[in-house]
Amino acid sequence: MNARVQPVAVAEAKSSAFATHEVRNQARPATGFNAFDDDRALSDLIARMVPWAKDRLSALGARAGSEAVQEAARLANEHEPKLLTHDRYGNRNDWVEFHPAWHQLMALAFQSEVHSLAWSTSEPHGHLARAALSYLWNQIENGVGCPTGMAYAAIAGFSGKPQFSLWRERTLAADYDPRRLPIEAKRAAVIGYAMTEKQGGSDLRETQTTARFVERGAHGEIYAITGHKWFFSVPVADGFYTLARTQSGVSCLFVPRLLPDGSANRIHIQRLKDKCGNRSNASSEIEYHDTWSILVGEEGRGIAEILSHAHLTRLDFAVGSAGLMRQALSLALNHAQTRTAFGKPMAELPMQRNVLADLALETEAAMLGAFRVARAIDGLQTSDHERLLARVATPVVKFWNCQRAPAFTYECLQVHGGNGFIMENAMARLYREAPLNSIWEGTSNMMCMDVLRAMQRDANCRDAFVDELRASRGLNAVFDRCTDDLADRLLARYPDDGHARALVTCMAHALQAAEMLRHGDATAAELFVQSRLGADGMHVFGALPSSEGLGKVVERASVIRH
Repeated sequence: MNARVQPVAVAEAKSSAFATHEVRNQARPATGFNAFDDDRALSDLIARMVPWAKDRLSALGARAGSEAVQEAARLANEHEPKLLTHDRYGNRNDWVEFHPAWHQLMALAFQSEVHSLAWSTSEPHGHLARAALSYLWNQIENGVGCPTGMAYAAIAGFSGKPQFSLWRERTLAADYDPRRLPIEAKRAAVIGYAMTEKQGGSDLRETQTTARFVERGAHGEIYAITGHKWFFSVPVADGFYTLARTQSGVSCLFVPRLLPDGSANRIHIQRLKDKCGNRSNASSEIEYHDTWSILVGEEGRGIAEILSHAHLTRLDFAVGSAGLMRQALSLALNHAQTRTAFGKPMAELPMQRNVLADLALETEAAMLGAFRVARAIDGLQTSDHERLLARVATPVVKFWNCQRAPAFTYECLQVHGGNGFIMENAMARLYREAPLNSIWEGTSNMMCMDVLRAMQRDANCRDAFVDELRASRGLNAVFDRCTDDLADRLLARYPDDGHARALVTCMAHALQAAEMLRHGDATAAELFVQSRLGADGMHVFGALPSSEGLGKVVERASVIRH
């Protein structure tokens, strides 16, 4: 009897060994909300400035807050791209295999016009509306934000060039077609950029890749490229802007993935980069060997040609970092509001409430600053003020939003404690992702150098920036004093750029403060000015002055209601 009973007893003992406790006091899932409708700062701004875009933004906002789409984002990063240099028969393949979740997200992004709305709409403020879509998309998955941002800029590069009319049409399409086909057979196109080389990094003047003229034909001026590219993102894109040295100097060329006859162009993928973050997106190192390409613009003016639309990718990185920060804040707020500590929700503890309020201020200011640049882009062709402001404010906002994102996500991770440092938590993915935008399309130092260069080459850029700030005079005395002081500093001539980071940080804070005073909540705007421009300003989050308004700021920033 005992022998027969013993296995049951052992089984019961084993079962009870794992029943040590019930799971309690864990944060609720951060899903089931609308990232547009429930974001009052964002939805209020859109209602005033681009009401025609409300429905499409609400539709994408619902997807951003859905469990299914957030799970696709997790899967796309968990199952990373795989390089297929050869097929099973030994033929050179140069292709990358992605998890189905990547293709699902690409289809959602491109069908939602995250890449193209600025160019496809006839409504006013198209770039602002598209920026809002990108802001929402970066609360879903940041790897896909790379191809959408490159397509956004590429459409501008194709404009006014008849030889690229089909490429522009396919890139504009609100569709996603991952098939490996010539552009003539595709429903839609994905575009990449390939400029960086080992020896030069961000210094594009050091380009060593060469291109020799072949012929003039139906497709334009054809060149054969030989060389390497050290960072080559989205290597399965349908075409790529690239730089190579011709007889006249560094030139811009366009490289189709497949040749007009359907055969593969000579783009040889050497390896995929093993990146800290942005794991869903394939970045590679490639070699060109007499690769077929089409000249873009004038020979020898390649850097100027690239920069003529690179400002759009810089804007998109500023918007993308603001969106990433907004997702990190939503996760932090959800955690703090649904997990208790010391007998009450974490969000009600005074020190934590101060941190959350400070993070909320930072997020709203980052969004408003980036969107002000988007509005300036909308006015490039119609307003000298907007054109000049865009020239200097784009690198200002790109520098500051991208510079701020890592510190911001670190603080949001702190809210989660150890739970935020586990990769199955989306917070850990955002923490690894946060530094990337500051090193793509120009590092922090490059952006600050570009701000100085813009103002030194054309004093009207400086004057436009100061005029933009002075449009908010009279709304806050601290703001008035600080902007007057900044205007005086901008008049100075400096022997070198060692001061540039401090100066551009002040410019970023001033522009954000102006936007908060014009478009933000009054309590939030007052706290932002006091903490960023006033004597109490500190570098650490959570150092706001004690105020009954802190709870109001936190509540206004909450998108997930409990």
